Amino acid sequence: MAHVAFDTVHQGDTGFAGWIAERRAAFAKWRLFRKTLAELGSLPDGILADLNLSRASIRATAYQAVYGA
Repeated sequence: MAHVAFDTVHQGDTGFAGWIAERRAAFAKWRLFRKTLAELGSLPDGILADLNLSRASIRATAYQAVYGA
């Protein structure tokens, strides 16, 4: 899976520049989530079973991998 370095938003960033930095970070995470979904979805059922995943759990697994929730 791909690894992406995110720009960090510092606590002191306010105003428009801070908002833009937050949007960029959110968009980068969303793109990584979509890529992770696509990669897991392209795996054959046998490989998913080896990873202890089902097709129904792909979305939750990708979300947890990217957002950590």
